[in-house]
Amino acid sequence: MTIIVQILVLLLIFLSTVLVVGIPVTLASPGQWEQSKNLIYTGSGIWAGLVLITGLFNSFIT
Repeated sequence: MTIIVQILVLLLIFLSTVLVVGIPVTLASPGQWEQSKNLIYTGSGIWAGLVLITGLFNSFIT
C-alpha cells in the first residue's frame, strides 16, 4: 500500500510541475488560451482527482 501512495505522490508532483510551468506559458502566449483551454481544464481535473485519491489511499496507511 505504501508503494501505491508513493507512486501517486510522484504522479502528483510531476503533474503539478507540468501545470505550474504550462499554465502561465499558455496564458502569456497570444491566442493560446482558446486552443489550450480544454487541456488545462482536463489537467486541473486530473490533478484534483489525484489529490483526492492520494488522500484516500493515505488514510489506509497506519
